[in-house]
Amino acid sequence: MSRVILKAYLIMDLDYIKRTGIAAAYEGGKVLQSYFGQKPEIRKKGAIDLVTRADTASEKAIIETIRSRFPDHAILAEERGLDTGGYENSRPNRWIVDPLDGTTNFAHELGFFSISIAFEHDGEIVIGVVLNPANGELFAAVKGEGAFLNNRPISVSGATSVGESLLATGFPSDLPPIFRQLQSRFSACLKTAQGIRRFGSAALDLCYLACGRFDGFWEQDLHPWDTAAGLCIAAEAGARITDFSNNSFSLDKDEILATNGHIHEEMITLLTLKDA
Repeated sequence: MSRVILKAYLIMDLDYIKRTGIAAAYEGGKVLQSYFGQKPEIRKKGAIDLVTRADTASEKAIIETIRSRFPDHAILAEERGLDTGGYENSRPNRWIVDPLDGTTNFAHELGFFSISIAFEHDGEIVIGVVLNPANGELFAAVKGEGAFLNNRPISVSGATSVGESLLATGFPSDLPPIFRQLQSRFSACLKTAQGIRRFGSAALDLCYLACGRFDGFWEQDLHPWDTAAGLCIAAEAGARITDFSNNSFSLDKDEILATNGHIHEEMITLLTLKDA
């Protein structure tokens, strides 16, 4: 049994929390599958930032599943924001939920989207769960216990240079303010890498890094729900994760670089803006 000692000498069963996260992901997945391919009603949060009825319905199912077992935990979800459940002391235990990471893909009937659920205790992510309902791949990790894909252990790749690496990236919904930065960094990596993919789900990008499909991933202007679960899974698989300046990454930062570790220094160099 996986346990963690909390303040005031309380003990929490992380296995049960992980099972709850997985159960919530599957409940959200059922909702997404029921909407997939039906051209769901779409509204815009920004010029290219979409929300569908599937997002909100999936989020509702996920939150209900978590609340049924942990009514006193806080939940930070993409569409609802922070919900403490009415408990003033809920903040030490917080779930971070993205009910549909890859909404644009989903709206266009592309099967690369995910549900991302993380559990945070006292500011530290200790559990990550990412499910792709389209192909049934379930990534999960508990801090200190390794990362798994459908219950099989996974680890990062062994690529030792960017020249032999397949990279992944993404672009923010608000492009104009940082377009030149994006262009410069993308160009530098494109000239050096074996290839670059832009699939549209940061959670899955981090999981693909974790299982060795990608060797490096970078992106700007993400939110905590985009990276929290994938961060835990990638780290447990052996990834090195920082910002673009090689400083420790935290959920409040707007830059993330995750690699297999071997190519990290080279990626830092490529992402350094030459006119900075």
